[in-house]
Amino acid sequence: MGARLVYILIRSVAATLRYKWTDRSGFYDHPPAKAAIITIWHNRLALVLQAYFSYVKKRNQTPGLVAMISASRDGGFLEGVFDCFGVRTARGSSSRRGSQALRELTTLAKQGYDLGITPDGPRGPCYVAQDGVIFLAQLTGLPIMPLSYQLSWKIRMKSWDRFQIPLPFSRCEIFFEKPIYVPREASPEEREALRKKLEEVLRSISPD
Repeated sequence: MGARLVYILIRSVAATLRYKWTDRSGFYDHPPAKAAIITIWHNRLALVLQAYFSYVKKRNQTPGLVAMISASRDGGFLEGVFDCFGVRTARGSSSRRGSQALRELTTLAKQGYDLGITPDGPRGPCYVAQDGVIFLAQLTGLPIMPLSYQLSWKIRMKSWDRFQIPLPFSRCEIFFEKPIYVPREASPEEREALRKKLEEVLRSISPD
C-alpha cells in the first residue's frame, strides 16, 4: 500500500514539472539505441524512472529496465515502488548479495535489458562512485550512461545522501552525458581511472 502511494505521488508531481532535456551523450540521436547502464546518484532516484520512460525508452527497443536495489528493508520498499512502474529489480549491494546481484544483471544484460545503478548507494558516501558499476560494465560490455537532473524547487532531506524531493511545478533540467565504456581487458588501474571519470562527470551534472 505504501509503495503504491509513493508511486502515485511521484507520477502526480512529475506531471506538473517543466522539463528541459540536455542530452550531450549522442547515444540516443539515432533510434533505436542499444542497451546501457543508467547511472544516477542515490539522492535523485525520485525522478529517474520519469527520465527513463519519457526519454530513454522512447529511443530504444530494449525489453525494459532492471535496477540494482539494496537487500535491506528500505530496498524492499523501493522494490515495491519500482514494481508499480513495471521495472524489474536485482537485490544486492557491496555489503550483501552483491556478487549474486551482479550475476543476475549480467544475465539480463545478455537478454537486452537496460540496467540501472546508483553508484554511491546504498550507504554512500554521497557523490562517491563505488567500483561495482565499473565491474558490471566490464562484464557486460554495456556503456555507462551518466544521468542526473537539477530542480529549481525541492526539499532536501537530512539523510546521508541529502535525498531530493521535487516540489510541484518546479523546473527540472535532465542531463545525459557521453557514455563511458570499460574494455573487457581493462586493468585495475584503468578501472580506477574510469571510476574517477564517472564520479567527476556525475558531479558536474548534479548541481545542488
